[in-house]
Amino acid sequence: MLTKAPRGTKDVLPSDVYKWVYVEKMFSEICEKFGYQAIRTPVFEHTELFKRGVGETTDIVQKEMYTFTDNGGRDITLKPEGTAPVVRAFVENKLYAGTQPTKLFYITPCFRYERPQAGRLRAFHQFGIEAFGSKNPSVDAEVIGVAMTFFEKLGLKNLQLRINSIGCPECRKKYNEVLRTFLKDKMGKLCKTCAGRYDRNPMRIIDCKKEECQKELKGVPLILDYICDECKEHFEKLQKYLSIMGLEFKIDPKIVRGLDYYNRTAFEIISNEIGSQSTVCGGGRYDGLVEEIGGPSTPGVGFGLGIERLILTLENNNIDIPRPKGLDAFIVTMGERAYEAAVEISHKLRNNMVSVDIDHLGRSIKAQFKYSNKVNSKYTIVIGDNELDNNSVSLKNMETGIQEEIDLDTIVEEITKRIK
Repeated sequence: MLTKAPRGTKDVLPSDVYKWVYVEKMFSEICEKFGYQAIRTPVFEHTELFKRGVGETTDIVQKEMYTFTDNGGRDITLKPEGTAPVVRAFVENKLYAGTQPTKLFYITPCFRYERPQAGRLRAFHQFGIEAFGSKNPSVDAEVIGVAMTFFEKLGLKNLQLRINSIGCPECRKKYNEVLRTFLKDKMGKLCKTCAGRYDRNPMRIIDCKKEECQKELKGVPLILDYICDECKEHFEKLQKYLSIMGLEFKIDPKIVRGLDYYNRTAFEIISNEIGSQSTVCGGGRYDGLVEEIGGPSTPGVGFGLGIERLILTLENNNIDIPRPKGLDAFIVTMGERAYEAAVEISHKLRNNMVSVDIDHLGRSIKAQFKYSNKVNSKYTIVIGDNELDNNSVSLKNMETGIQEEIDLDTIVEEITKRIK
């Protein structure tokens, strides 16, 4: 067991890390272009934050959280999603007192106890953005635009944007009564989880993935037929802004999202490349969440997307992520004097931000050259007793094969100049 990672976790090895670095850099750059600033929140929070923020009727809170009591008797949970911690930080640090809107993005680890499957782990990572301070549907469109621009820049083509409005609390109050009436005679055929949602949040029953529940939901009344005029206007403007931005979308009245804090806009971005788990990004508006956890009434909207699932989607679409270049230089040495010179030169080059390595395993000359080629070094510097006696080194361009003698005293400057 000591040499086996826990179920639902996965190592990201050096052969794959470059993919993560690439998408993380791309996401950060695009968020910054849209005016979003980075934020980092703790890996764990007080459990009550997620109970109130995510919602007690959600699968996350009911079944999936990693919760424990710490040595001080506090009820603590490893964060299962990124929004609630950012909202807590927004309130605690009084970011609402500054000029609005406040636009934030994050890259964070998350933890959920659920059945591991393709693109879904128990310890996973999430990109997300949150925009606070505006009820204008233009912000909803902008948030969606961040996600769609990110996917476009990564080269993903076969995606479908689906949107819905799940109304405001007043809309849902009326709709829930209609929904309960529809479901009343079907309670005995619903799963245990859905039966428990009937009184607290019946709309979440629509989101159930179990076949027996979906069978009973045929002909279910849809929220779009019950939203108020204000919510209807908000949704129509969202569609208008998305069209102006050139973003195609499909209205899907069955999107309710799996978190209780959403209101009005709910959206998903769909890919069919990873089997049953096809949603690569989901989000929406949550105008009551800041107030729910103790802050002033502040509208908000955002999204989250899993990095593991994203990388799997890129791989399944055969999208090539640029591999990192190899070393700028590798130093081949012959003899102890040469090795000492290599230690000095390599340290000076690294201080000049040149990537360089030397042999640490006592390899033969032939093996050192072979290793230099394997790590794809741009240059190979050769130092031996003859070179030291002549105060020079041999410099080989590994791409062209051209080899030349360079003064030992100027090799650091020469390599730095060529690399830069």
